[in-house]
Amino acid sequence: MAIDRRREAAGGGPGRQLAPTEENGSLPPGDAAASAPLGGRAGLGGGAEIQPLPPLHPGGGPHPSCCSAAAAPSLLLLDYDGSVLPFLGGLGGGYQKTLVLLTWIPALFIGFSQFSDSFLLDQPNFWCRGAGKGTELAGVTTSGRWGDMGNWTSLPTTPFSTVPWEAAGNRSNSSGADGGYTPPLPSPPDKGDNASNCDCHAWDYGIRAGLVQNVVSKWDLVCDNAWKVHIAKFSLLVGLIFGYLITGCIADWVGRRPVLLFSIIFILIFGLTVALSVNVTMFSTLRFFEGFCLAGIILTLYALRIELCPPGKRFMITMVASFVAMAGQFLMPGLAALCRDWQVLQALIICPFLLMLLYWSIFPESLRWLMATQQFESAKRLILHFTQKNCVSPESDIKGVMPELEKELSRRPKKVCIVKVVGTRNLWKNIVVLCVNSLTGYGIHHCFARSMMGHEVKVPLLENFYADYYTTASIALVSCLAMCLVVRFLGRRGGLLLFMILTALASLLQLGLLNLIGKYSQHPDSELQLKLAVGMSDSVKDKFSIAFSIVGMFASHAVGSLSVFFCAEITPTVIRCGGLGLVLASAGFGMLTAPIIELHNQKGYFLHHIIFACCTLICIICILLLPESRDQNLPENISNGEHYTRQPLLPHKKGEQPLLLTNAELKDYSGLHDAAAAGDTLPEGATANGMKAM
Repeated sequence: MAIDRRREAAGGGPGRQLAPTEENGSLPPGDAAASAPLGGRAGLGGGAEIQPLPPLHPGGGPHPSCCSAAAAPSLLLLDYDGSVLPFLGGLGGGYQKTLVLLTWIPALFIGFSQFSDSFLLDQPNFWCRGAGKGTELAGVTTSGRWGDMGNWTSLPTTPFSTVPWEAAGNRSNSSGADGGYTPPLPSPPDKGDNASNCDCHAWDYGIRAGLVQNVVSKWDLVCDNAWKVHIAKFSLLVGLIFGYLITGCIADWVGRRPVLLFSIIFILIFGLTVALSVNVTMFSTLRFFEGFCLAGIILTLYALRIELCPPGKRFMITMVASFVAMAGQFLMPGLAALCRDWQVLQALIICPFLLMLLYWSIFPESLRWLMATQQFESAKRLILHFTQKNCVSPESDIKGVMPELEKELSRRPKKVCIVKVVGTRNLWKNIVVLCVNSLTGYGIHHCFARSMMGHEVKVPLLENFYADYYTTASIALVSCLAMCLVVRFLGRRGGLLLFMILTALASLLQLGLLNLIGKYSQHPDSELQLKLAVGMSDSVKDKFSIAFSIVGMFASHAVGSLSVFFCAEITPTVIRCGGLGLVLASAGFGMLTAPIIELHNQKGYFLHHIIFACCTLICIICILLLPESRDQNLPENISNGEHYTRQPLLPHKKGEQPLLLTNAELKDYSGLHDAAAAGDTLPEGATANGMKAM
């Protein structure tokens, strides 16, 4: 054809590939070969397409035409999952199994810390000391106003802190007086006493979370001081958010191990000091720094766990850590009942981190990160340490990893910051999509929890603190079990899409269908039908609300967890902690909406739910833009991450022109304008990408 003749005359050749700036992120042959994950297998769901390994010359190294020594290290060393990890024994090596186990154990302590707010800051029932029957403040809300007369317990400050006054357990007082006296059961107070009932100088408390005294009763954080409870909740979440963002960048620059060890040291300092707080201001400030350090531990352990595993084991290893953290959530009420005092509970939660100080001598740096950042001198020492621990013979190095490593020892380290992702074409989009998914999943989770545990749904089983707490924990456990099955059959992208669709359906049905039931119940034919319709409408609405809330909590928890794991897989090793930090910080922002709504006494809750419901619809569309990472090698550098290209969920039929072309199908568009100007004609059925299928 004329196009080919002009292309050959220009010296380009008929097979010249497109520049790296093409729409699907493909690279020229040399660059793609140097950056593609080696030995990568195609995902079962037809996901990311990765270019195969170029042929090696007889000496075992890369072909001279593929890359130069000055531009990139040996392709063999960049192929961690295909060359280095098998040489070390994979996950079958005893040392690797020990390291994975060491990343699981701290998940129990993390579970204690993450759910401690439910006990330290639970809003108890309270009444004025010495007041007679009928003047107790069991119905005072956190803003000092009376709640619904049909439900006259104090409003919860968490989705699982609602309990009737009869179920209130331990009694305490704020001034250390005799706590053996149990006042008579109160009657609902008169609405006319709102303003005067907070004019009290000493309070007695009925704490429902298994403690004799917590932070609220310690410093009388009720009535006009109730807002300080929400600030204390903000402090831990805001600390987590800042910790994820900052420690993620530092871990990509200095390594995972230093960030982990320094986070352990400082969480011991700040966490134990929290137990010695003298006022709520000191408590909130120290909780911020405790959350900051806790974020460093969570993030680095998550990254180390992912980077230790081969492709087929990553998801299950991560889910085991999630189950261990849930064990901490289930054990937390028993721990609180044993401690009885919030200061003892806080100290007991932090003290187990003392065991992690041993990690300084037994836990190494991430070998994958050392290889990806070209710190080959340190990587060589660590490989020898691994081979010694696993009793691996040097003869098992069939691919010649160690000889290639010896040739690259003179290279300077090449570290990358997360800000480099701004200059990419595909990678930043993937991270942004997962950030929005994480924000939506954790944000809307509170909406469903409030609908099920809130005052508008009155079910005896859900009016007990422990029933609320264990219901929430059980839904999260079932959600994780379902994730294991769904991801196995549908992959990462298919599973995330399914759970997001379930979240959107539960949200839209709860917002729309329940209002529709109430609308039609307002037009009966007689007064008797009116009474029956109103009673039936309330009963049906409550049952539907609970059902949709359970489905929504189940699906939204899976969306948030799977978004974090998905990000860990598609983000390159050189910036993995930074990418994880962004998605985890987005999850923190989603969780932060709960105390914000509570601080405003639930004002704006309906709008809050509508906004997140709309976000679920946007996320469903955006998830289709993500690649599939199941059974794929982890990307090691930014070029590898760019090479993950999206594919249709369903393969196109034979003879059908695909909408998204693979790298092998891409053709050169240059010369079309010149051909048209010269009056050259194309054969019938020809297109810019080849001959049209007939």
